[in-house]
Amino acid sequence: MTIRPNVAVIIVAAGESCRMDGMDKIFAPLGGLPILVRVIDVFQQCEPVKQIVVVLREPNLKWGQKLVGGQGWLKAVGFCAGGARRQDSVLAGLDCVEDCEWVVIHDGARPLVTLDLINRGLETAGETGVAVAAVPVTDTIKIAGDDRLVRQTPPRSGLWAAQTPQVFRFDIIKEAYHQITDEVTDDASLVERLGYKVKLYMGAYDNIKITSPADLALAGILWSEQGA
Repeated sequence: MTIRPNVAVIIVAAGESCRMDGMDKIFAPLGGLPILVRVIDVFQQCEPVKQIVVVLREPNLKWGQKLVGGQGWLKAVGFCAGGARRQDSVLAGLDCVEDCEWVVIHDGARPLVTLDLINRGLETAGETGVAVAAVPVTDTIKIAGDDRLVRQTPPRSGLWAAQTPQVFRFDIIKEAYHQITDEVTDDASLVERLGYKVKLYMGAYDNIKITSPADLALAGILWSEQGA
């Protein structure tokens, strides 16, 4: 099933960049342009996407609007202020979305997202109403207590590392965010708690999330290697 009409995108970029040595990662340069511009540009190229909402920290709103205003994109980009927690920011973005059937939620700190990755997520979401980009875990995972003593070593054959994009039928993700207020770091986990089926699809190991200067340096190398 191919999803075409009424797709909205929420780009979550309201983090404080605590590990970036004073640099706001979404405005850091990648291939000569700010990371936020790189992310938005990919979604601008995705034909099913009709709305784009960027969630920023309130002090960054004017700067973000100015930055985006000079790009000459055909699809309008809306902005809203985020909240104290990631899920507060996502909910703020959801409240800005209008008349859509599907929502793609993406971390603004993942600038190596590709059009293929987005389109495959839209395609997969048609099966269950929810699709999450993820990659099989390659490291052995240890479960430990507060004392750092190992309690369990689960078999990694069934372990996947979740990424974004994550694609949701709008009514499902809206219900999840209004019913569950517990703190989470992953949008799909809210949907899981309501009993909906979540379908994983193959993400990309180079779809990294930038959280430190080392990640930014790696993203620059990957960007060059992709011939971007």
